[in-house]
Amino acid sequence: MQFKKLLLFLVVVSLMSSCGEYQRVQKSNDYDYKFEYAKNAFEQKKYVQAATLLKDCITVFKGSDKAEESLFLLARSHYENKDYPTAAVYFKSYYSRYPKGKYAEAARFYCGYGYYLDSPEPQLDQSGTIEAIEELQAFLDYFPRSEKVSIAQNAIFELQDKLTLKQLQNAQLYYNLGNYMGNNYESAVIVAKNAIKDYPYSKYKEALEFLILKARYQEAANSIEERKADRFRDVIDEYYSFINNFPDSANRDEADDILKIARRYTTD
Repeated sequence: MQFKKLLLFLVVVSLMSSCGEYQRVQKSNDYDYKFEYAKNAFEQKKYVQAATLLKDCITVFKGSDKAEESLFLLARSHYENKDYPTAAVYFKSYYSRYPKGKYAEAARFYCGYGYYLDSPEPQLDQSGTIEAIEELQAFLDYFPRSEKVSIAQNAIFELQDKLTLKQLQNAQLYYNLGNYMGNNYESAVIVAKNAIKDYPYSKYKEALEFLILKARYQEAANSIEERKADRFRDVIDEYYSFINNFPDSANRDEADDILKIARRYTTD
C-alpha cells in the first residue's frame, strides 16, 4: 500500500514538474530551446505542446533550416493529433514554400492522406473527398516512384467509390420518386450514366447499370401507348448492355423478366 502511494506521489510530482517546465519553455525567448523541446514533445506524442511551441518558432527561424523543419513538424503535430484540416493548411504552406524541400514528398502525401482520413460519409457534402483526390493525385504526379504510391492509389480508388456511391444514392432517390412532379426516371438515368462516365472502374458500376435498366423499364411502362414501343426498345438496349457487362449478375433473373415484358411491346 505504501509503495502504491509512493509511486502515485512520484507520478504526480513528475507531471507537475513536466507542466512547469513546459510553461517555462512557453515564456522563454530562447527559441532554440523551444525548438528542441518541441521536437522532444513530438517524439513523446505530446502533439498539442509541440504544435504550440513550433508555431512560435516558425517566424523567428524564417530563412533557416529550422524554419523548414518547424513548419513540417507543426503540420505533422496537427496530423498526428487528428486535426487534419489544420494539418493540411500547414502541409500546403510547406510544399508551397519549399517545393523541393527535404520534406516535400511527405508533406504532399500527408496532406492528401489527411483529407482522405477526414473524408465524410457519402450522404454528406463531398468537397473534402474531392480535395483528397486532388491532393493525392498531385502527390502521385510529383513523386511517381515514392514507396507510398500504392497507398495513395488505393486511397484514391476508395474515395472515388465514395463519390460514386453518393451518385448512386442520388440516382436511387430519383428512381424512388418515380413520376412525382415529373419524369424522375429520366433523371435517375442521367445521374447514373454520368457516374459511370466519371468513374468507369467503380465497384458500384453494376448497381448503376441495373438501376438504369430498371429506370428505363419504369419509364416505358408508365408511358402513353404511342411511346411504349420506342421506349421498350431502349429497355432492350439497356438489357443487353447490362448482361454483356455482368452476365453472372445476381440480378440476372429480374433483368430477364424485364426483357420478356419489353419484347411483348416490340414484337410486330
